Order: sequence, then C-alpha cells, then structure tokens
Amino acid sequence: MPSRLRLAFAGTPEFAVPHLAACQQNPDVEIVAVYTQPDRPAGRGRQLAPSPVKRAALDAGLPVEQPQTLRDPQARQHLRELNLDLLIVVAYGLLLPRKVLALPCLGCWNIHASLLPRWRGAAPIQRALLAGDAETGVCLMQMEAGLDTGPVLLRRAIAIAANDTGGSLHDRLATLGAQVLDEGLRRTLRGEAMTAQAQAIDGATYAHKLDKAEARLDWNDSALALERKVRAFNPWPVAEAQLDGERLRIWAARASPATATAAPGSIVARASDGIDVACAQDILRITQVQRDGGKRIAVRDYLNARGAPGQVRS
Repeated sequence: MPSRLRLAFAGTPEFAVPHLAACQQNPDVEIVAVYTQPDRPAGRGRQLAPSPVKRAALDAGLPVEQPQTLRDPQARQHLRELNLDLLIVVAYGLLLPRKVLALPCLGCWNIHASLLPRWRGAAPIQRALLAGDAETGVCLMQMEAGLDTGPVLLRRAIAIAANDTGGSLHDRLATLGAQVLDEGLRRTLRGEAMTAQAQAIDGATYAHKLDKAEARLDWNDSALALERKVRAFNPWPVAEAQLDGERLRIWAARASPATATAAPGSIVARASDGIDVACAQDILRITQVQRDGGKRIAVRDYLNARGAPGQVRS
C-alpha cells in the first residue's frame, strides 16, 4: 500500500462537507481535485450559487472541477491524468460510469447514509424516519455500476431517537460518516485489509427522492404516521396542512394515544402546548407552525395572534 494517498473527492451538499474535511485532516492524504455539481440557481433572485462542497473546497484552496457529466470523454481523460489512488464519493449527485470507476488504483469509495441494503437511493435518512426504523447508520462501500449495490467495507449503526428529525439525523450521520471515512483511510494507509462484504440479497429497499407533494398531511392516516412525516420532512420540504382555512407548515408534532369520536381532521382540543387534531387513529398534537410569509413559531404564539381555530382539513 502507498505511504501516501493521492485522491479526488466528489460531493455536493452539506452532508458531504465533513467528509471532505476528514480527508483534509489526514497528513498522508493529498487531495488533487474536488468534484462537485455545476452551480445552480438559488434563492428568490435565482442567482447561480456554488454548492456547499465547492465553497468548502475554495476556502481550503483546493482545485474544483464541475463537469456536467462524467460520461464526457474529456472529463474522463482529465480524471485519468490525475493518476488517482482513490476517488471518494459522498452525495455527489452524478452517476459514475464503469470507465470512471475503473480509473483509480484502489477504485472508488462511497459513504451512504443507511445500513445497506436497506434504503439504497436518494433519500435514505428521511425514508428511515418515515418507516419508523429503530436504527440507521452509514456504510463505506466499494462502488460498482449498480445504484448503491457495492460491497461494504465498514458499517456503523446508530439508534434513531424518538425526537430525531430529518435535520438532526442528517447531522449525526454526516459526523458518523466522516469518522468512518477517516477510519477507512487510516487503515488503508497502514496496509490493513478491510474485508468487502457483499450486500445481502434480501432486505433491499429503495429510498425514492423526496417530493413536495408528500409533505401534505392526510388526516385519514394514523397520528403516528403523521408524526413521522412531520419529523422526516423537517427541515425540507416541511409538512403542511390547512388550519381553519389557512395553510400552515407544520414543523413539530407528536402522536398521542387517544380515542377520538370526531371525524379525522377535526380539532378536539387547543391549548398553549398544542392543537390536538383527530386522525384515523389517535390524536396528533401540533406544537410548532409557520404561516405563509411568517416565521416558525410555537402554537402558543400562533393562537395568540390568530385567535381560536375552527376546523383542520387535509
């Protein structure tokens, strides 16, 4: 094994930034290029904005590459000329063709935020929350042509807390993933073999990309299912519902076991600590909301400003 690793890093969103930092902090790792997606329009002005990984790379003085696709022969040739030992991929967002996967001496590694083969795909963190999984984790995987199908080199699990949101779980897994990547790099530099374990055939699930349409609460679901949706979609796309004819974003809510005779969508109680809404099963207590054009606020403040609500509708 080389005493020093020459690598490129490919990533785009905030989740990938701690992983880039883990590579930078190893004195025996040389980052010769950082790949990230092209700048995209963002904000109300729709001005082109760099990705979080690009910002981090430029701040660190690292060379940045932003090809539209790695299927382009020129982009592949440039990668070939980098003479990489390893390519690290974390939430890059572009497919790597077989010809790219074969370029680095040690191949390509990927950090994925699930316990593979469960939740392959784009939104593993939110899908784990929506499904009510008791645990999740990260896998360091040797990449192959299939979508998140490669053999796993390292795996670390964590429990999903009862109050975890998509945001909090994202942050915990980003930290854990950076630690796992650091371990993989250090072990490789020491010449330690990491056994690549093929993923099980059974238990594979696919984490579809999130859609804003999923964020609408349907009171004909159980309160527990709606609580999971509220948690999973915080901070994006954020659950929403109609409250007394007003569209509200629902930032926090919890299921409460109760026997409600009211029709699903009816308000059965309101107080400073929450608005209780009847569901197909049990009660959902809404505790934090956001009005159109407003800020995220506690229900207490919403009730003081709005007055008594009447009816909730999906």
